[in-house]
Amino acid sequence: MTVSSAAGTPRDRVLIFDTTLRDGEQCPGATMTLEEKLEIANLLDTMGVDIIEAGFPIASNGDFEAVSLIASKVKNATVAGLARAVSIDIARAGEAVRHAVRPRIHTFVSTSPIHLAHQMRKTQDEVVEIIIATVGQARNLVEDVEWSAMDATRTSIEFLCRCVEAAIRSGATTINLPDTVGYATPDEYRHMFRTIRERVPSADKAIFSAHTHNDLGLAVANSLAALDGGARQVECTINGIGERAGNAALEEIVMAIRTRGDVLPYETGIDASMLTRASKLAAAATSFPVQYNKAIVGRNAFAHESGIHQDGMIKNAETYEIMTPESVGVSKTSLVMGKHSGRNAFRTRLTEMGYSLSDNQLEDAFVRFKELADRKKHVYDEDIEALVDQNIAMAHDRIKLVSLSIVAGTRGPQRATMKLQIDGTVVTEEQEGNGPVDATFNAIKALVPHEAVLELYQVHAVTTGTDAQAEVSVRLSANDHSVTSRAADPDTLVASAQAYLGALNKLMSRGARLHAQHAAE
Repeated sequence: MTVSSAAGTPRDRVLIFDTTLRDGEQCPGATMTLEEKLEIANLLDTMGVDIIEAGFPIASNGDFEAVSLIASKVKNATVAGLARAVSIDIARAGEAVRHAVRPRIHTFVSTSPIHLAHQMRKTQDEVVEIIIATVGQARNLVEDVEWSAMDATRTSIEFLCRCVEAAIRSGATTINLPDTVGYATPDEYRHMFRTIRERVPSADKAIFSAHTHNDLGLAVANSLAALDGGARQVECTINGIGERAGNAALEEIVMAIRTRGDVLPYETGIDASMLTRASKLAAAATSFPVQYNKAIVGRNAFAHESGIHQDGMIKNAETYEIMTPESVGVSKTSLVMGKHSGRNAFRTRLTEMGYSLSDNQLEDAFVRFKELADRKKHVYDEDIEALVDQNIAMAHDRIKLVSLSIVAGTRGPQRATMKLQIDGTVVTEEQEGNGPVDATFNAIKALVPHEAVLELYQVHAVTTGTDAQAEVSVRLSANDHSVTSRAADPDTLVASAQAYLGALNKLMSRGARLHAQHAAE
């Protein structure tokens, strides 16, 4: 079928055949409940999938029930049930899909020499007779019959042509030539489709379909090559889930066609904005997480940490993104703040968070951000907020932490060695305490003698994970003044010192009498 694009150029319609519920579920550990299958089927139907392969009805009563229920509930898509080239399988599949708006029986038989010799134990003549009988049986049950040559890519072209001709003559409306073991290369797969369509006289009476596996990482490339060879149906799964290394990923096929229409002159009926939702649903149902760098739907597919990339994205998203995140159902591009981020991205993120810093403040904050990013894997907005708030507060501090070393453990006593800058002068002190926090605060008291009372000391994690920043709150009171200061750092003791010093600086700015003894020395 040929359709016209928005620009008026003729573009062939490619049918999307989703086998997540059948081939995808055959992936070890990916079994889904009936409710999960129905939910996925409904979503596939809504997003515009043309054919939903709902299961293998003969495999179990549960599979039969799932196919039957999906067939009765799906409103638009063709619903297919898989069947071996065995009479009882085909009868069972026909029964399972009979209530579908558009029922299909998908039957298959092995054709390669290795399968015929070791699995089928049949001659080529016997296989052809099986095809004629079983395809004919299926066609008597439904009008839409798909026939597949299992292990087609390791089958001779001559025998494939003979089998395809027999299948079409017996009533098959779709011919599937699968790369069952992921063995083919794109050129080989393209050539196979072209050759068979040229040699089989009745080839124009059927739609040819590609079904690829990813054992060599070529599933999507092979599927696209098959389209160039004349296939007009692609069999694929959400997230590429499937046996062994998986199948061609539906989302990659759809977006390759949509994004590269200049070299792939095809159209699908898929609503691409639902791809991310479908990915998450399938991942949850199968308990198979999507790898972070998975194309189209991976967590990092629209995330940028490199400073060069972030700078380009800020200026024009097309510098590093060939599709918009919204086109696949992602709300927006993510500029991930990390050690590779540049000043422009950092400034943009601060602006988005509502901060307006001077050039000097920005530079100071950026230096501290880089130091933090070197110490923890993920820098979240909360980390940046805590860092900038602390940086702004420290800009006018008379007392600043230069360094802190702690000796702690079971053998005690705990000891803190601290270096402070007080009114521009650097001083050092070492103190012991009942624990590392007590030792730290004792060192501060030795360097900045005061009578302020510690009313509150509280610690909580800014973000999750063992590398999360600790945010420490300290409240001090002196001379009828009570102040609270917060500081954040991946090192809880550093955050504690910063918070305590922040409170002292606030008391000093409010006129409380604090004597910094070493400053005069």
